[in-house]
Amino acid sequence: MAQSKVTMEVGNDGVAVITFSNPPVNALAIPILEGLTEKFGEAVRRNDVKAIVLTGKGGRFSGGFDINVFEKVHRTGDVSLMPDVSVDLVVNTIEDCKKPIVAAVEGLALGGGLELALGCHARVAAPRTQLGLPELTLGVIPGFGGTQRLPRLVGLAKGIEMILLSKSIMSEEGKKLGLIDAIVASEELLKVSRLWALDIANRRKPWVRSLHKTDKIGSLSEARDLIKIARQQARKTAPNMPQHQVCLDVIEEGIVHGGYSGVLKEAKLMKEIVLSDTAKGLVHVFFAQRATSKVPNVTDVGLKPRHVKKVAIIGGGLMGSGIATALILSNIYVVLKEVNSEYLLKGIRFIEANVRGLVTKGKLTQDKAQKALSMLKGVLDYSEFKDVDMVIEAVIESVPLKQKIFSEIEKACPAHCILATNTSTIDLNLVGEKTSSQDRIVGAHFFSPAHVMPLLEIVRTEKTSAQVILDLMTVGKIIKKVPVVVGNCTGFAVNRTFFPYTQGAMILVNLGVDVFRIDRAISTFGLPMGPFQLQDLAGYGVALATGKEFANAFPDRTFRSPLVELLVKSGRNGKNNGKGYYIYEKGSKPKPDPSVLSTIEESRRLTNIMPGGKPVSVTDQEIVEMILFPVVNEACRVLDEGVVVRASDLDIASVLGMSFPSHRGGIVFWADTVGANRVYTSLKKWSQLYGNFFKPSRFLEERATRGIPLSAPASSSPASKSRL
Repeated sequence: MAQSKVTMEVGNDGVAVITFSNPPVNALAIPILEGLTEKFGEAVRRNDVKAIVLTGKGGRFSGGFDINVFEKVHRTGDVSLMPDVSVDLVVNTIEDCKKPIVAAVEGLALGGGLELALGCHARVAAPRTQLGLPELTLGVIPGFGGTQRLPRLVGLAKGIEMILLSKSIMSEEGKKLGLIDAIVASEELLKVSRLWALDIANRRKPWVRSLHKTDKIGSLSEARDLIKIARQQARKTAPNMPQHQVCLDVIEEGIVHGGYSGVLKEAKLMKEIVLSDTAKGLVHVFFAQRATSKVPNVTDVGLKPRHVKKVAIIGGGLMGSGIATALILSNIYVVLKEVNSEYLLKGIRFIEANVRGLVTKGKLTQDKAQKALSMLKGVLDYSEFKDVDMVIEAVIESVPLKQKIFSEIEKACPAHCILATNTSTIDLNLVGEKTSSQDRIVGAHFFSPAHVMPLLEIVRTEKTSAQVILDLMTVGKIIKKVPVVVGNCTGFAVNRTFFPYTQGAMILVNLGVDVFRIDRAISTFGLPMGPFQLQDLAGYGVALATGKEFANAFPDRTFRSPLVELLVKSGRNGKNNGKGYYIYEKGSKPKPDPSVLSTIEESRRLTNIMPGGKPVSVTDQEIVEMILFPVVNEACRVLDEGVVVRASDLDIASVLGMSFPSHRGGIVFWADTVGANRVYTSLKKWSQLYGNFFKPSRFLEERATRGIPLSAPASSSPASKSRL
């Protein structure tokens, strides 16, 4: 903590400039907050100080409260670790100060950082400064008075929108809204802020305590209507997120009973909600994502990443074109190779459509789109591969074809070139079997659509060099992905962990449970859609192919259901042809198709697993658990075999790759919340009733009986050494 400090300098003009520093984003750690209280006290006591300017060092005001404190509170359960900042510092010390305080803001003022600035009597900002209150993304609410002051400065509707959607704005918009008093060039920021503070002291500029402003709140009935609408929207868009409703309660309290009442309620409820399961899950995901960038023997051995300027992609289908899109959008040259000009043109059209789609949605300017497309070149042979830094193979899942391609690229590419495959299931040792460059072979497993989904699984074999892994991690970050390094096995970490997901759903259907009820239960739990709608979306060909891979790899725990084959036979192919479990019509939501029930009945007849021929009776909670506890069980095997570096890697991968609800903290974190013992006893009971698919793994049994969390680091077993 040596770098975190608060300093004060008093100029000849009688202005005290209080500067706080805690690189990289000046997070408001507890020592910083204590230092601020101390320096403000000193400035008030000194007779030579007429006014005060508050600023952050290094071109940034503050990224907000130190989130490590939340993590500590979660670990210990001790909420008294949360400092009483809102009343003591922001109201009593800053807002009610007898000397005017101006916030000089640049770079960013987010969360607690913006809340400190809101407590000041004026805010002067540099151009393009990011302002926002993103606390709800961590399961908590703004806790330094932001729920009260922001709506009073920008208006209730805009304030609610910014807080509930965690939507940041730039200082230019802030100026129009009344959040920022003046925008000046960065080099003038301190000078203008000092003058502004003196002008307030000399009554030439208004001395505004934003907590007491009411002119932008509107009448009580208007305010209540706005809050009511916001509540209904939040129930729809964030049904599992209690922090949205709590936040609206606090805003309403301030409007009905006055700002100070609102501040007191905010401080009280903040201390309650910080201990909620939602906050624990979301804070865990926040730290899990950051932990992925630390990989033992890769990121800690002094290696420097090499610059990847040009990448070749083999195969312009859905995956290849998606990967190419992600690369060109981040200024990396792409050579796209296809087998003939028809396929090549199709691939290029895919990429153009992806880029145009981003322009249409307003996520990309026309200029940047043109620039990105100029980074792409289509080819039909290997002549352009002589100076590429990396090749990503993205052809169909055929071992002989991949082996042939890898022998060819080994000859065509320079000696430093990384040889990557986007396979989602095939063992990498097989892919590179016919090459002599196995230290350069790595898996770059993107999730579909590759230019949108944020996860990149980096798959290493025993021979992949640390340099290659580091280089690919760096490329992943450049193209705005979260790279997770995993070991080599069928399905790698994510697809392998989740292969029981569809199977558990299939067992339930064949036990007589309604497919649409299963989908509803899983959606209510928080996944974007249930397993059957997901199957419709991915297409039945994918379900059959991956099902076969996993059945071969894990025959002891595979449930074979004829349902998908029967659906294909009856002319259904999910969303691809508009007919699956659901009917898909343009412009309307998918509707359950009652005519699919006869096919489901046929599957039930063939599998014949209903006890006594009668459908089983289960609750919605049992549906969720019979689908997700087997996923937890497979996650335990993945942990036991050392396929991932740490349990939290599997958590972030499940959230980013499988859309597991982030507020539940990821698959392993959620299982620990439920309790290993409960997962174990349920699986044991179901394995006795319905067979080996549910049989608990050795790792799960051991953890459950010894009372150890599933996420606790594994002891180094010989098996774990082989994967990573």
